[in-house]
Amino acid sequence: MTAHPDSPGLLEYLCSLDVPTLAALLHEQAERDPDLGERLRKRAAELDDAQSADPAEHGIEPVLDTLQRLLDAGTRADLAPLAKRAMDKIGDAFARGEDTAGQLRRAVALYARACVAHPPPPEALADWIISVAFDRPGWPVLDLRAFAKSLGDKGIARIKSFVDKVGDDDQRHAAVAARLREELAEISGDVDALVAILSAKLPSREVSLRIVRVLRDAGRHSEAIAHAAKALVRGKGPVVSAQVTEPAELPRPRPAPDTENPADLDELIETEKYDDAWEIAQRGSLADRLRVAEFREREHPADVLPVYREHVAELIAYGDAGHYRHAAKQLRKLRGLYRRAGIAQEFGEYLAGLLAEHRRKTRLIAEIRNARIALPKDWR
Repeated sequence: MTAHPDSPGLLEYLCSLDVPTLAALLHEQAERDPDLGERLRKRAAELDDAQSADPAEHGIEPVLDTLQRLLDAGTRADLAPLAKRAMDKIGDAFARGEDTAGQLRRAVALYARACVAHPPPPEALADWIISVAFDRPGWPVLDLRAFAKSLGDKGIARIKSFVDKVGDDDQRHAAVAARLREELAEISGDVDALVAILSAKLPSREVSLRIVRVLRDAGRHSEAIAHAAKALVRGKGPVVSAQVTEPAELPRPRPAPDTENPADLDELIETEKYDDAWEIAQRGSLADRLRVAEFREREHPADVLPVYREHVAELIAYGDAGHYRHAAKQLRKLRGLYRRAGIAQEFGEYLAGLLAEHRRKTRLIAEIRNARIALPKDWR
């Protein structure tokens, strides 16, 4: 009596076979089944095309599309080298001033997924992340959560060791180091460290909400309520009142998909569920918010203004000409968004405040002029 293909034990048996034996069985069956043979040959050709593709000779989009199809299909092939090669090509074009920011963000996300399936040496991956974060102007802000599994304990420890050596007096790197410390605390699940980092920021409604969520998600509800009440009394919460008589938890956002995974955020973007993606991104890093902002700005330009302002501040914090140039590009984008939001005059106020804060950065001011952004009268 022949066992049904779905019978218990068959899958376990197949999984127990070594790769050559399983490949031989599959090849034998493909010779008997023309449909199966054609499907396998098609997938083999697609994989061969992807691995032999040279992003410099062919359009980069087909390479990215093929990478995504193979990753979505759950291929076991090691696509990390190809993904990195494509990403580096796009990065080179971006450094030359070409408008490839969208492609670069996509390539980085695909590389992160490829690394999960076939992790490169953790120390090498950590060094690459450090290099991108600190030395590559304008690159997408890497989300450490997307690389956490690939980095493992060794890679994460290497990044932490580097970040811990960055002093506060190093203006170029201090802002990046602060962001990475926050993400490292989040990845490690160190609630106390994460709350301490958030508490050290300038008080704001967003920071208070984040602290409440962190404490609540950790099951520390009494501390979450106490912090919410403290924020309310100080006028830093969503309701400004000095007459709070009993603790009240800050309002929770509307229900969102049960996910905090960057891969799930990719899925929401790919399926054009931009409202849900935006909701999740608000609880994530600047990298998440920037990824979704380009879709959100189409219909809600006012919503993304804080995201791009934060990105401008981070770019300026690097303190070098390359980052200043990219900050100026983002300022041009912000100017257009302010206009679309119907508050063009507020961009002038924002720009005046930015220039006043960085009045000694003559190179930054020069890059803003080069970007053809009209400066306030006092700066002309």
